[in-house]
Amino acid sequence: MKRTSQTIATRVCIDDMLGPLDCTLDPANRWNGWLSPHFTVDAARELSAQTLRLAEEDGYDCVDTIHVIEGRADSQDTVHIIEGGPSRHYDEAEEAEENQAVAVRIPWRGLDRRASATITAATPQARKAARKRKITGRGARRAVVVHIRWQYLDEGSDTAATIVSPDDEGLFPIGGWEWTWHFASWWCACGRGSDWHDTECWCGLTRDDQPKAPLGTAGVTVGQILRVVAPEATSALVDLTDLARVCAVFAGDSEIDTADDTGPFDTETLGWADEVLRMAMDEAVPEDIPTSGWELVPDERSAALYRITFPTAPTG
Repeated sequence: MKRTSQTIATRVCIDDMLGPLDCTLDPANRWNGWLSPHFTVDAARELSAQTLRLAEEDGYDCVDTIHVIEGRADSQDTVHIIEGGPSRHYDEAEEAEENQAVAVRIPWRGLDRRASATITAATPQARKAARKRKITGRGARRAVVVHIRWQYLDEGSDTAATIVSPDDEGLFPIGGWEWTWHFASWWCACGRGSDWHDTECWCGLTRDDQPKAPLGTAGVTVGQILRVVAPEATSALVDLTDLARVCAVFAGDSEIDTADDTGPFDTETLGWADEVLRMAMDEAVPEDIPTSGWELVPDERSAALYRITFPTAPTG
């Protein structure tokens, strides 16, 4: 795949079965609405492990598997046997079920010259060659990715096992125009979900700058609550001396009136914010306060007065 202005780096998954996996893709290149991701060798290895785990759990007759065979550019040709599960059509009169298998022949020295690995039946001769020929050499690392659709292999399809050819950048388009890949999501502390490549939430927090402790999440939630009636709010003072409570709200350097009968806030709104803080304090440890970005404010009447600064919402 050649990079274009449409190409993005993101993560994809298939429900909770496969992924999330880092990849590169063109969002406009879709099959029935599904994505066509291209993976690095590292991501392909991870995907391989996930598919093999599913096959062991659910049976090879209903799961495609991905296999990554690694070697060297100057290695001699090798043969590799990939074993699957039992055939659905094995002869029950036999003493043991025979597993499905394929043989992959790899011309390592020819891969850079557009030569391709080939897949054949796992004959006794192929098994003997696989035992005999080992990967050698000290040249550049190379990888061959194999996609096996065991349910169709069992039916005699000659396209059930294929080599996944890398694109111009050495990435592997696995499952494109075939699997139901969709964008993986990340969840912001404000409660909204975004596609993985959308790194900034509407609330102003970024994907990589999410609070790590309950107090940090509570600060984001308090900001949401207060901004319902005072959208201009940028920070609040919180007193933790006894029960946690919001004691002042600011828009920049200007304090917003918090009196129940004259300001924008009512008792229910402030009480809701206080309850969020108190619940977070029940889960917190002392180290959470500085790591959550709360700033200690010197005060004659309280030794536990902190300023919470709310995320700045994007203006564009």
